[in-house]
Amino acid sequence: MTDPKVSIVVAIYKSEAFLPKLINSLINQTYKNIEIILIDDGSPDRSGSICDQYKEKDSRIKVVHETNNGCCAARNAGINLATGEYLVIVDGDDWLAPDCVEYLLNIAISTKSDMALTDNIFTSRNQEQINFNDKIEIWSPEEATKKLIYPYMEIGPWNKIYKIDVLKKNSISFSVPWSGEGLYFITTFAQHSNHIGVGHRKVYYYRLNNINSGLTHYNVIMGINALANIKGIGENLYIDTPGVRKAVEWHIWKNYNFLLMLILATKSKKKYKKEYRTCLWKIRELLIPVVIKSELPLRHKFKMIVIGLFPSYFAKRNIKIKDKELKKDLVISEQK
Repeated sequence: MTDPKVSIVVAIYKSEAFLPKLINSLINQTYKNIEIILIDDGSPDRSGSICDQYKEKDSRIKVVHETNNGCCAARNAGINLATGEYLVIVDGDDWLAPDCVEYLLNIAISTKSDMALTDNIFTSRNQEQINFNDKIEIWSPEEATKKLIYPYMEIGPWNKIYKIDVLKKNSISFSVPWSGEGLYFITTFAQHSNHIGVGHRKVYYYRLNNINSGLTHYNVIMGINALANIKGIGENLYIDTPGVRKAVEWHIWKNYNFLLMLILATKSKKKYKKEYRTCLWKIRELLIPVVIKSELPLRHKFKMIVIGLFPSYFAKRNIKIKDKELKKDLVISEQK
């Protein structure tokens, strides 16, 4: 394959303010043999009609309008329509650098990898490129799985490229509850890959100032699902080594902290009384084993110990930091 087709799947919900920037970034990719699959997940705004307008302008665009079933179902619908040899996932409020697809595809082909990624991203807060030699690496499935779970990079399904035949052969999909679905998808794919090609340039723009995004407002169910998904990863490991198992145990501990933060942020200790108590118990019970076993730097382990001793304090502190950062993003970042 000298010119393989790349399918780009985008699940869209309440994204009308961001769609022109997103879709234009897809249309104007330097790599031209692409199909763009836009899944309107029953969005109540003008997102669907905007997608239809762009479909009339570019024959590479496919648009599907569905009832609202969440981003997991929308992505699955897009994947089922994909006719390319490779797959790229994009969130409905983000956008791509002009050479994003070309860059990721070149890594995959040059390293003969089933999956390729870059371990750095742009954000709407930081749009400076990494200024060092982009030395391409090849990770084994075990190494990649560990680094994705700890994580040493962004854990979303975006900013990566996947061979579709590997995905279909192993029935890999987003058929798990939101959120944590991205980590489930990428770790499952990594475990079934021959190896993973890794670059370091930033080519994906991740938006931090979308007030409709699930990551910019607090939702306890999101934390409950994320905890269930990381436990599910541990229960369904294809590469079940001590190193991967240690990474899973660390991430479970981390997600108890995440769930605690969401409960406190939503002031729902009474509603989620059982979950609140379980979080405090598990954070302390799992702390020492996770600190001892996890393959993390000593400074990180010291921070874990401090957080584990005062989990509620650090959860509240984290809430204040996140709220302050979001307010700054809404002021200094144009929604375009």
